[in-house]
Amino acid sequence: MKSKYIIYIGLFAVLITTACKKQLQENAYDQLIADNFYNNKTEVLSAVLRPYTHANAWVTPSGQDGWWRPAELSADQLAWPTKGRHGEDGGKWKRLHYHTWTTDENGLNNAWRLMYTGVGYCNDPIENIEKRSLAQMGITQAEKDSYIAELKLLRAFHYLKLMDLFGNIPVVTQVGIPTRPETMPRAEVFNFIEKEIKENIDKAPKLSRGQLGRMSQASGYAMLVELYLNAEVWSGTQRWDDCIAAADQLINGAGGAQNGTMALDPNITDQFKTTNDLSKEVIFSIAYNYSVANFQPSWTGEFYHFKQQEIYGGGRNGNDGVVVVPGNYTTYDAADLRRSNWLLIGPMVKFADGVTPVLASEEYNGSQLVFVDNIRRNKTNSTVSNMSEGEENSGVRFNKYKLGNQIAGPGGVPAIDPNYNNTDWNVYRLTWVYFAKAEALMRKAGGGATAEAIRLVNECKKRAFSAADFESRAYTIGTLTLDELLAERGREFIFEGFRRDDMIRFGKFTTASWWDHSPTTATKSLFPIPQQQRDLNVNLKQNPGYN
Repeated sequence: MKSKYIIYIGLFAVLITTACKKQLQENAYDQLIADNFYNNKTEVLSAVLRPYTHANAWVTPSGQDGWWRPAELSADQLAWPTKGRHGEDGGKWKRLHYHTWTTDENGLNNAWRLMYTGVGYCNDPIENIEKRSLAQMGITQAEKDSYIAELKLLRAFHYLKLMDLFGNIPVVTQVGIPTRPETMPRAEVFNFIEKEIKENIDKAPKLSRGQLGRMSQASGYAMLVELYLNAEVWSGTQRWDDCIAAADQLINGAGGAQNGTMALDPNITDQFKTTNDLSKEVIFSIAYNYSVANFQPSWTGEFYHFKQQEIYGGGRNGNDGVVVVPGNYTTYDAADLRRSNWLLIGPMVKFADGVTPVLASEEYNGSQLVFVDNIRRNKTNSTVSNMSEGEENSGVRFNKYKLGNQIAGPGGVPAIDPNYNNTDWNVYRLTWVYFAKAEALMRKAGGGATAEAIRLVNECKKRAFSAADFESRAYTIGTLTLDELLAERGREFIFEGFRRDDMIRFGKFTTASWWDHSPTTATKSLFPIPQQQRDLNVNLKQNPGYN
């Protein structure tokens, strides 16, 4: 199923390309798409699926300034320091780290633009499917209702993330109408998203392993969990009971999953390997299929070193960009399998034989590449550690998702992972829902741990240890505090896009210090409405604290 619907997306992309070429010949774009499309089920489905490929540009670490970069690089776990002659990029990563961004920040404007483009990709097929007859489209009423519900859930997801970053935003449900929408207060945006989800969740398709890359009833409940978990920040009103109720829909096996209940995977790797579309706990993801549609993960540029293909096998290198902020690595217990499986540190050797050193290409050119848990000029024995002092080996690296390998094995026999480059990027997984429910229970209890909260977190944590090691590391009433829950969330969900929200919800985003970062002002809990957008739309009101 995954390969089939990516082919449909490709068809729609070809048709759009054709449309754009014809538009140069003064044929109206809207007439070409609206009048000559949606004439059979394949065309309808390709329009429904088009927004998902676009979501890759802003949901994941995609090499573009989407939602992920400000959501993670402004928090305390990840950074993109300057490393020698690489990574300065006009100071954009430093401004995210230091919370000194401006209203003219091009990266924030790109995030706004990409997410609202995604809204448009949802609005257009919603409008076109709603107004066409079943006979013209060759679909049933149930299919029509399901497609529209799926698209409205996906649109709600876009608005949830826009609200997350920018707070007070315009909400539009038709392409180009109105031309200059007004900013809506954050609490009203929250209400719109909640209403959209609730009105469409039962009409959306049920979750199946073959369609993890599409919105489903389960995805809708996961969005409700996120909405209610952050409700006090986003709307001004606590919604802990609603968060628990939405989480229970997923944990207890309702929540729109086909073929039985969802379940935690027995280990910590199934959610992140090349066959993670088979994971029992993934609820919604950005789905890739390299072998059929050449649609491949894009986070390699963000995380990989210039010589990464020698470390992993395959053919993917990167820009030597994002690293783990110094100190986070040591928050993992030495026996924690997440530390050894998800983080990359120490001397690098070639995948081909597991022995030959990978040689560095920049400051340590000709010497073995060794990733270290600090960001300073080790080559000159400097003790200065900040966002400007990195080298190519600075920082512990990303190792959470596995892409597989494509290299020649012993004796020249191909050792090819048939799922190479097919690893999906998880947006929601059941582990995150367990943690959300546990937090809601603790908040209701005044911050103290309850027996149920302890059970939920321990069910997840125990997979990161051997049975013998976990016995002494399981949480108890005395050890699972809210601060410890935040720390454990950091260890479990590193790289997954939740850290900024977690820190805001726990009151630490603008008040805490971390490596090369001092407390800032409360207004930095929201990003500014980009000035480029305000120049285009005079009805957009700037967030407090920004000019």
